[in-house]
Amino acid sequence: MKTLLIALISILLSVGAQFMLKEGMSGEGSRLAMAQAPRAYGLMALLGNKYVLGGFFLYGLGALVWLKVLTEWDVSKAYPLVGAGFIMAVAVGQMRGEIVSPMRFAGVLLICAGVAIVSRT
Repeated sequence: MKTLLIALISILLSVGAQFMLKEGMSGEGSRLAMAQAPRAYGLMALLGNKYVLGGFFLYGLGALVWLKVLTEWDVSKAYPLVGAGFIMAVAVGQMRGEIVSPMRFAGVLLICAGVAIVSRT
């Protein structure tokens, strides 16, 4: 049970990272940097964005937490739980005003079933 909680914390950190990165990449400066040919200036503009940096930080922290999960569980058991991130991302996205279509919702339900099956093994 403890390892499951640690896995969920890692997954939550990854979901948080996605939304931080989305926030950072939604700004006008980030869009302009991405529209230009790859250059040091564009890269520096992205890396100077506090939301992009925060997203990278959360991903790194989540990866460090995930290492603990891997010390306790086989990858074949641990990795399917990452599917819980899809569930969390859709829930957070909907709370933030994103539209969740019936097909997307059905897909998330299938992921939930798979995560539930794997977590019981």
